[in-house]
Amino acid sequence: MSISNAQASNGFFSKARITAGPGFNRWMIPPAALAVHLCIGQAYAFSVFNEPMTRLLGITSSAPDDWTLPTLGWIFSLAIVFLGLSAAFAGKWLEEVGPRKAMFTAACCFGGGFMVAALGIHLHQIWLVYLGYGVLGGIGLGVGYVSPVSTLIKWFPDKRGMATGMAIMGFGGGAFIASPLSVGLMDYFASPTSMGVTQTFVVMGCLYFISMTIGSLAVRIPAPDWKPEGWTPPVVQNALISRNHVHIDQALKTPQFWLLWWILCLNVTAGIGVLGQASVMIQDSFASITPAAAAGFVGLLSLANMLGRFFWSSVSDYIGRKTTYMIFFILGSVLYFTVPGFGSAGNVALFVIAYFVIMSMYGGGFATIPAYLADLFGTRFVGGIHGRLLTAWSVAGVLGPVLVNYIRQYQVDNGVPASQAYTTTMYIMAGLLVVGFLCNLMVRPVSAKHHMPSDKPADASLRSLQPAE
Repeated sequence: MSISNAQASNGFFSKARITAGPGFNRWMIPPAALAVHLCIGQAYAFSVFNEPMTRLLGITSSAPDDWTLPTLGWIFSLAIVFLGLSAAFAGKWLEEVGPRKAMFTAACCFGGGFMVAALGIHLHQIWLVYLGYGVLGGIGLGVGYVSPVSTLIKWFPDKRGMATGMAIMGFGGGAFIASPLSVGLMDYFASPTSMGVTQTFVVMGCLYFISMTIGSLAVRIPAPDWKPEGWTPPVVQNALISRNHVHIDQALKTPQFWLLWWILCLNVTAGIGVLGQASVMIQDSFASITPAAAAGFVGLLSLANMLGRFFWSSVSDYIGRKTTYMIFFILGSVLYFTVPGFGSAGNVALFVIAYFVIMSMYGGGFATIPAYLADLFGTRFVGGIHGRLLTAWSVAGVLGPVLVNYIRQYQVDNGVPASQAYTTTMYIMAGLLVVGFLCNLMVRPVSAKHHMPSDKPADASLRSLQPAE
């Protein structure tokens, strides 16, 4: 081995440096994952910036040169697009370099994205905001998102669904912290000539960089032959849980991958548009809702998103991933179809409860999909396969907000009251979930022709985990 290769294999970011020794407590890993995911989950609270950013020049009201809501909606959409694209490439890279280097790279991109976006807001150049938060920040989102997932699946082979729930729970809950923090910082920095958005972006960028860096320093990976002490993998017959591995590139040739791609895309499309415009939507629907209360609604949806990720993914260990998604699509379509009636009736409580349940299943879908992939394709390359599947999130990140923002704008421009401008969109979302139900219904075990020839059914980490569906 050359000197340079030796340094690379034993460097500070190397996998050898972060491989845990005997006796390491695996419960130290979830906090490291949360240190990253609670930060990048801020993306779900970005809607609290939308309304203030329409008044950056006018301050008290929008000036002619101020940005419009549809223009600002592309910031969030771009971030989700680059989340999916970067995850698709970072998944395979992550398997090679390990989670520490990936998580630190995410910290640099996400924190740096805030700084570039802050410059764009200060100069009132929307392209800089797109570049900063949308592109650079989106890359940080994608790399940071996939980094802990395969690591936690390896640390918790006995509870695959719970492990992915822990890994991804923080992303859903990040807005629960970021929403009130953002509003509080903007209020603190606001002045007669400034909305305080620029300063808020700078502070949050610094805080997130520090937290994500701490997470990258704390993460560890298990030794290749490690398994939980005293754990014997039970042998359970379930056709959807593979005892073999499928290579990353081969997975894309299977119908199962593309069915799961559409399942994720449709589930995300139905929820992400609501999250992107949650603050504005509830204020449009109910005249009595103040901006502070709307920020609380965003935070509540974040809490539902976070709790749903852990709850539903843990439940999937017992009822199966396919059954769990059946619940998401059936109950979700019913709620989307009925929620416009709650708004028309002025029933804030039912409106909020319905979206709380919807967002819990939206988050649960994200947390359950890595375990669904591991069941079908094995655990060896689940990080890379998961990364490529997240391109579905990229598509949904554009489709969802576009449906919500532009249909709303079209209806308002044609005289529809703002309180009724979301009805058509909600019916469309219900229809998308029905299509997702049909895709999930068609999922079958992966054909043996796609399995890696070197696989051995006796691989202990691949037996088990849930009863027959």
